[in-house]
Parts: sequence; C-alpha cells; structure tokens
Amino acid sequence: MCGIVGYIGKKNAAPILLDGLKRLEYRGYDSAGIALLDGEIIMHKKKGKVNDLEKVIPEESLAPSIGIGHTRWATHGEPNDTNAHPHMNEAEDIAIIHNGIIENYASIKKELINKGHTFKSDTDTEVLVHLISEIWKKTECDFETAVRLALKEVDGTYGLCAISKKEPGKLICARNGSPLILGVGENEYVIGSDASPIVAYTRKVIYLSDGEMAILTQDGYSVKTIDNIEMPKAIENLTFSIAAIEKAGFPHFMLKEIFEQPEAIHNSMRGRALLNDCEIKLGGISEHIERLKNAKRILICACGTSWHSGLVGEYLIEEFARIPVEVEYASEFRYRSPIIDENDVVIAISQSGETADTLAAIREAKKRGALVMGICNVVGSSIARETDCGIYTHAGPEIGVASTKAFTAQVTVLALLAIKLSKGRTLSEAEACLFIDELLNVPDKIRKILKLNDQILKLAKLFKDSKNFLYLGRGFNFPVSLEGALKLKEISYIHAEGYPAAEMKHGPIALIDENMPVVFIATRDKSYQKIVSNIEEVRSRKGRVIAIASEGDQEIDKLAEFVIRIPNGSGPSSPLLTVIPLQLLAYHIAVLRGCNVDQPRNLAKSVTVE
Repeated sequence: MCGIVGYIGKKNAAPILLDGLKRLEYRGYDSAGIALLDGEIIMHKKKGKVNDLEKVIPEESLAPSIGIGHTRWATHGEPNDTNAHPHMNEAEDIAIIHNGIIENYASIKKELINKGHTFKSDTDTEVLVHLISEIWKKTECDFETAVRLALKEVDGTYGLCAISKKEPGKLICARNGSPLILGVGENEYVIGSDASPIVAYTRKVIYLSDGEMAILTQDGYSVKTIDNIEMPKAIENLTFSIAAIEKAGFPHFMLKEIFEQPEAIHNSMRGRALLNDCEIKLGGISEHIERLKNAKRILICACGTSWHSGLVGEYLIEEFARIPVEVEYASEFRYRSPIIDENDVVIAISQSGETADTLAAIREAKKRGALVMGICNVVGSSIARETDCGIYTHAGPEIGVASTKAFTAQVTVLALLAIKLSKGRTLSEAEACLFIDELLNVPDKIRKILKLNDQILKLAKLFKDSKNFLYLGRGFNFPVSLEGALKLKEISYIHAEGYPAAEMKHGPIALIDENMPVVFIATRDKSYQKIVSNIEEVRSRKGRVIAIASEGDQEIDKLAEFVIRIPNGSGPSSPLLTVIPLQLLAYHIAVLRGCNVDQPRNLAKSVTVE
C-alpha cells in the first residue's frame, strides 16, 4: 500500500527519493512527501501525485545527502497536504514516515495531549513521532533508544524510517508486519518498502524481519531487535533488473504485463514441467510431498485475484488429486475460529508475499498444527519466509495494480501442483503426460490470443459506455468469470459481476435487458451445451452476448452477437487461455474511458494493513 524510500550516503538524496517514489506509485497512494536533513529538517509534502510534489520542491532543497520519502494511502485522516507524510514533532527536530496502523494511537495521543503536545494532523503516525520525542526528552537517551522504546509501547503494524537533526548522520528504520528492505551499496544505503526503488542503485539487499530495526550511517549499519539484541543478517541478491520495472515501449504497465504472460507462464513451468520424464518437479515442496498427498483436506487462503486463482486450484486439485479443497478469504479466516488440525494443509497465495490478511491466516494455521505452503512471486517476502514450504511463481515484477500475469502464473503453479499430487494415484502416466504437454503449449496459444488485441479494442469501443456487465462461466471457467468482472470494475469503474452460468436464473437474470452486455466463457468442454442454453436465455431477453469461444466452433455464431475465438484448451490450460481476452477487454475499455489503468483510484497493489 503506502510506499517508503530512504537514503543515506554521499549523493544528493532528493533525486533518489523522488525517483524511488515514482517507482512506488504502482502501490496506490493519495499524497506524497519527502524530508531532507541539512542542519534543519526540510520537508515538502503534497496531496496528489509525485509529479505534484516535485513541482513544489525548490532547487536549493536538492543537495542534502540524507532523507526519507513516502507515498500515502489514507487510513487515518482524509487525503490532504497536512495528513501526508512525513510528520514531525512540535520542535521539528524529528521526522518520520510510516506504513501500517498504530492500533492504540488514540490512548497514546490522549496521554500526550495531557502532557502538552499539540497535533496538526489526523494520522496515527504523528502520534508516533510525538511519542519518540517525549521519550527522548524524558529519558535523555539517544535517538536509537528513543525510537526503540517508543516502538515497545505501540500496538499494531509498522514499516518506518526516522531522521533527527539532533543526530544528523543517522537514519533509523524498523519493521513489524509491514515490509522493509535495506539496499546495501558502496558507502550508501537505500531503504524501500519493496525492491523497486532500490534496484537502480544496488542488487545487494537485507530483508528486515518483524520486530527488527536497522541503524544506518554513511560508515555502516547494524540490525537489532527492538529488545536491543544484535541480529546478524545475510545479504541477498535481487533477481530482477531495472528493465523489468520499466514500460519497455508499452503505454501502460498493465498492457505490458498482459503481453508478458507467455514468458511468465513459461518461467513458472521452466525446470518443473518435464515432458520427457512425464514428471513435475517442485523442489520447494519436495520434503513435504507425502504429507501433501495424504492431506485430509487442503485449505487455500488468499485475497482478491489470488482468491480467484485459488478457486481454479480447488477445481484442479479436487478433479485430479481427489483431495477435498476449501477456498477461504484470508480476511475472514482467522476471525471465524477455523477448524484445522495437523492433518490439514493450508496453501497461502499472494503475489507480493506481504498481504497482511494472508500472513495472519498463515500464523493462525501454524498455531493449529497445519502444514502451511506458500505460493508467491516475490523472493524473500514474508510469506516465503514464514511458510513451511512453497513454490515461487517466477512471473517477474508486476507493477500494474490490477494483477494479470500474477493470476496466470498462480494458476500455472496450481496446475503443476494438481498434477504432482495426482500422478501415480488418480492420474495414469499417460494422462499426466497429456496434461503436462497441454500446459507446455499454453505460452504459444496465448501469443496467438494476443494477436486478437485489435479485434478486442473494436469491441471495447462499442461497450465503453455501458453501466453494467455480467460475466458467466462454468467449471474451471467460473473463477475466470469472477476475475474478468473484477478486472473491469477495478480499472474502468464499471459495475460488473461474475457468476456460475446456471446461477443466472437465481437472480441476475432480472438485470438483463437490451443494454446489458453479458460475457459468456463458452469454450467447447463438457459443459458447452449447458452454456448454450444459458446464452439462449439471455438472447430471449435481448441481452447483448459476447462469447469467448473455441476455434472452429460455428454453432456459436448463431447465438452470440460478438465472438472472440481462442485456441482449444482442455483441463488445466483452459482458464489460462480464457482469461486473456477478458484482461484485454477490461484494459481497452478503461483506457477509452480515460481511466488510469496502472493506478486505479482507491486501490493499492499490496494490501499490507487490515
């Protein structure tokens, strides 16, 4: 959600901070700000985009070599200049930026007001900087100790950076429940809430864990717990380049990432789907494979698009491996006292590996003895480190807020897992080989679908002013209908709903008239004739039918007003193919409506607070 960047070194900090904030824009935000330390703390903050902030920073502010920057996604207090980060204490000698929520801020604020503190903003973050100031004044300790003691008094989540003019050569950062990465350069350090602002300066990083803080100077760094215990940390290498987070000639990151899906899916299968050996190799779960195969039940926990991929996973695992699967919203999982024991397996799915609700579900499942497996994209993320085993999707960085290649990479990994759990048990060698071959052909089939981009653009022009959309599918493609509807409403702000096609008669059919576009996923599979019947029901009520259909299907022309034909795909490959036209349709409609497709209003890429 909110984005953090910090710098200490020998270069001018402001350009590095502004560049980092621009690279963090994809996370979603409503205001931005920086604080620079040059004898005094120089602070600039502005509601709106980083470009708006840049315009109010005078040239003479660009020289200091230490500073912190932030993009804010509002939790406490409306989006405005005052509530934007950084925040300072009354003496204006400490500045802080903060991701997360301080849950006991109200009681702390009341106590600080009684001691004479005056607050300017409505944020919980300003309470924290006042608390640091109060402790520093009362105990006559150093800056590091004041921050550490303050953090021991707060409940909630934080990723934060702080600077003070009283100790001008120091930058302090800390993490609890909100990601923070330290980039280690040559006589310089860059802090980021993810790797995107760091990779331009160094590939060497340290991932802070919950309850840890880093104290940085130009001469070095140390990492401690907030209980003041030194923590040795391994330096790791980032695996992606700066080019991976650039647009590469595409007008938007979302379109680039839609077109990257053949490569992302290939990378998700590379070294894993072995056709010659008729084998699926998943090294990250190899030590636990028997427990996975013998699970009494699998629970999949996820949010948003990852929840939709989890639904596809439920269909795949139950159909192939015959293991019962339940798909849970991670946001509800730990609050309903779930019944879990050591015979269960919990699979947590998250693109970022930092989703707060999904992390909470993992911790709840581990407390109850379940084996917890992660599926995520970001190496070194919290979910990757806290699960018992897992599989990386290797989709590469995804900058667009609306997930596209994350979905298909997750479905690919779940398909591989389903085959792995099934082979030799419920799938014969020949059947397993058939499905592996089907998956390996998916990237080329998607390249063929992407050539329909111009056709889908023409369709988007016809429907860009629609008020509502309905998406209908069956079997593996019911979750795809949910995902297609989500993509449209996320980025175009058109109301859209996805349903199992047969459920249309149980309510949504009342909405259908001559103004209602209805998108059917009508590929030739075992439910095709049922889908045809549903299309007839919509036609009889004058609904406008758009069909995603199989190549060579002539019957569909008699039924649908508009047809998008895609290559045939069966079993685990079908949802990987049918979702591509829906992504393109949503993208083009949003662009034609003048929407910011990479940064939709009110949305954040990684939801790191509840």
